[in-house]
Amino acid sequence: MELFNTLGDKIEKLEPVGAPELRMYCCGPTVYDYGHIGNFRTFLHVDVLRRFLRQQGMAVKFVMNVTDVDDKIIRNAAAVGKSIAEYTKKYEHAFFEDSDALGIERPEVVARATDSIPDMVTLIEKLASEDIAYRAEDGSWYFRIARFPEYGKLSRKDFEGIEDGARVDVDEYEKDAARDFALWKACKPGEQSWNTALGCGRPGWHIECSAMAMKYLGQSLDLHCGGEDLMFPHHENEIAQSESATGKPFVRHWMHVRFLLVEGRKMSKSEGNFYTLRDLLLKGYRASAIRFLLISVPYRHQMNFTFESLTESTNAIDRLRTFHQRMLKGGLADGLDEAIAAVTAKTETDYTAALADDLNTANARAAIFELVRAANSAADAGTLRAGNVKEILRVLDLFDGVFAVLKDNDATITRAALTWAETEGRLGEASSELVTKLSLSDEDIDALVAERTQAKKSRNFARADAIRNDLLAKGILIEDSKDGVRWRRK
Repeated sequence: MELFNTLGDKIEKLEPVGAPELRMYCCGPTVYDYGHIGNFRTFLHVDVLRRFLRQQGMAVKFVMNVTDVDDKIIRNAAAVGKSIAEYTKKYEHAFFEDSDALGIERPEVVARATDSIPDMVTLIEKLASEDIAYRAEDGSWYFRIARFPEYGKLSRKDFEGIEDGARVDVDEYEKDAARDFALWKACKPGEQSWNTALGCGRPGWHIECSAMAMKYLGQSLDLHCGGEDLMFPHHENEIAQSESATGKPFVRHWMHVRFLLVEGRKMSKSEGNFYTLRDLLLKGYRASAIRFLLISVPYRHQMNFTFESLTESTNAIDRLRTFHQRMLKGGLADGLDEAIAAVTAKTETDYTAALADDLNTANARAAIFELVRAANSAADAGTLRAGNVKEILRVLDLFDGVFAVLKDNDATITRAALTWAETEGRLGEASSELVTKLSLSDEDIDALVAERTQAKKSRNFARADAIRNDLLAKGILIEDSKDGVRWRRK
């Protein structure tokens, strides 16, 4: 596989070096609030990459950190009178619930910052022994940027003439800040702290990822992922402190996912276009459609999220699932339609080539829909054969092993969101249409469909029509076909 490497500013082959598995790290959530769809776009593309690498036979060890101590967490926890452990537990749990809902597979290792304080202290002590880290008057420790001549090689910024000793000690950095950054922050009244050989305090943000990445993956990583907003200063600082401590390249390959726009504007609460996954679920949108939309635009392209495109994504999911069910029904004559066999083989080749070419999810998706179009046409014409279906289902399995949208558990996910909203006192945010749609369980619908079928057999067409219309009003579509009756939620 070839993937764009931010460090070299070019597409390069991605492969493990010096180990039987690809050592992969991703900057995970800072758990001070619910994750928004911009966050999840990054994590979804990382999930797609990891799934595809494994599908192609590459072993992957994936580590993701959880930042459970930083300025925002400390400030928010103090505002509600909780310890940071109590405060972050809720949002970490919510992050993984949302990840599961979006089909994001769990990492092999979830590394929490507060579990690795001794590793951070050891790393800072190493830097201090080389006079690269120094202690300020208040007891905080800083990294001397001037002692790392390659500073800026990732973001390709020019930092020549950096003044040694000019410091910045907050986590909410100015994007053009090029000053010595905090490795360890001295105790402040009311803040949680740790008593260590460095003195009383807590870690800076950047040292957390360096310490945890090297703790679990060694001094040199194969791949480091994250959103483009982390490139500077966070990833630049990770490189500086890690390579200064070890004398080795910290990461061979850097992957950065572009920003997400919403309706053409930068997403922000002040703009009124800030959405979490839960916000969208309460509006009646499906988790599968959100996943499919967020991964449909390749990771190096800026994506414009719109509600029109989310509706289109929902329709695309329905088309895929309907096609999949059609292929599963069987009942076709033996043999092979050679033209469809050729389309199926080309689809597999094009799908694999697209993802192997810098994770081009748009082209991979297009290849699958070409197969759907051709196979549906053949089925309608009566030329599709059982031998074709076997290969089509195999290719669909390949596709779903990465895109993960064919399984329909959307209603279960949305019900869980409604339960959460009720617990949090936010049920009023759910659309009335959504509440109506989910007022019936799958078992209730099955029973009504069975009653309708019996009513038709008894020639009680008024009752059959009444059931159909009632279900339609609640977002349930009944489809009669020669193969029987099926239903689906709109």
